[in-house]
Amino acid sequence: MKLSIPSVLLSVIAVFASERQHGHDHDHGEQMPLDYVKFPYEQPLYRTSTGEVTADAIFSGITTFAKLPWVQCLTSQRDVPVDIAFLGAPFDTGTSYRPGARFGPSGIRAGSRRLNLYGGYNVPLEANPFKSGYRIVDCGDIPVSPYDSAYAVKQIEAGHKSILQRAAFMPAANDSKTGEPLDAIALDGKSHPRIITLGGDHTITLPLLRSINSVYGPISVIHFDSHLDTWKPRVFGGAPSDTAAVNHGTYFWHASQEGLIRNGSSIHGAIRTTLSGLEDYEVDDEVGFQRIEAREIDTLGVDGIVKKIHETVGNRPVYLSIDVCLFCKYSSVLEFKYQIDSIDPAFAPATGTPETGGWTTRELRAILRGLDGLQIVSADLVEVAPAYDTNAELTTMAAADVLFEVLTVMTKNPLGKVKAKMN
Repeated sequence: MKLSIPSVLLSVIAVFASERQHGHDHDHGEQMPLDYVKFPYEQPLYRTSTGEVTADAIFSGITTFAKLPWVQCLTSQRDVPVDIAFLGAPFDTGTSYRPGARFGPSGIRAGSRRLNLYGGYNVPLEANPFKSGYRIVDCGDIPVSPYDSAYAVKQIEAGHKSILQRAAFMPAANDSKTGEPLDAIALDGKSHPRIITLGGDHTITLPLLRSINSVYGPISVIHFDSHLDTWKPRVFGGAPSDTAAVNHGTYFWHASQEGLIRNGSSIHGAIRTTLSGLEDYEVDDEVGFQRIEAREIDTLGVDGIVKKIHETVGNRPVYLSIDVCLFCKYSSVLEFKYQIDSIDPAFAPATGTPETGGWTTRELRAILRGLDGLQIVSADLVEVAPAYDTNAELTTMAAADVLFEVLTVMTKNPLGKVKAKMN
């Protein structure tokens, strides 16, 4: 007897219904591989149980930052506490020149695949962030509208805030140098996760600072970039509308107007852009920043720049923003800004607003290691536009390596202040 197609479909549906009735509807937990480890901190991710290196794991599986565990922090796994979260913000409708940074989060993750291939030990900082005991995860990306930038900014703030305002997995620790117990530095007296956001153009820093303000209040900022990004909207973009007034060159001005930045204890590094006039520096002073020009590395050196940053920030909680354009330059030297344009384009060409004359990746990484001892509450790295990168992925690898330094500094320096002693 020949079965018609409808008859076959009905038979298949009947089989599935029978399976469900007899309890064969498994949940995801039952389907996990036998050797699955949800948070593989003690066992390096690229090694077998016998310790053998398995390099093929670099290019297999879901591409998270440094192959960290993927936790759906914004949806089904909101109840999973974390200590440090990598979070994507794929937004680039605030850029003034070359778009494409919406693909930055995926590009940075791809560039990070080898970070802990050999275990992840950071030799200069003498620490392995992946074995620090902190629960470090990749939370994926914030859903961001590509059609309405004002709405997207609200989405980024809400997504970041939903993770930041939770309790951290580990309670307040002891001071890394003295061993004394620490009190939390958040306004509510609790320990909160630290978030490293993958941009996206630099506009995203405004909603991120709004989120940070909800937990820590006004914050000091270390900003590595080739541009000031403190321009008034009428100067940068002309502000034809309220939406257009918020872009990747004005966000710090808006942050200052909203009281998000701690005036006088914030600093730019790797600045080398042209100006509309000296008034730009006057506005920058009013916003609350000190400046380190990219060319000062020739006179101050790495140690001098690190010293100036520490003197400016002190022991205050600090937010770190890096523009990959910091490295943007077309010569033997490069610059890097915690917007990737702080690096010279010779080393990191894939950015929206490249500027020559920046720092090299080696110089920036040395400066970042010099931030050891600071209380970095969260960070971002922005302006990575993979479409303009080389086939060798120079920019995305530079971005990932920079964040490896940031992650190590974070894990070495727990957030908190030494508890006041009783007389």
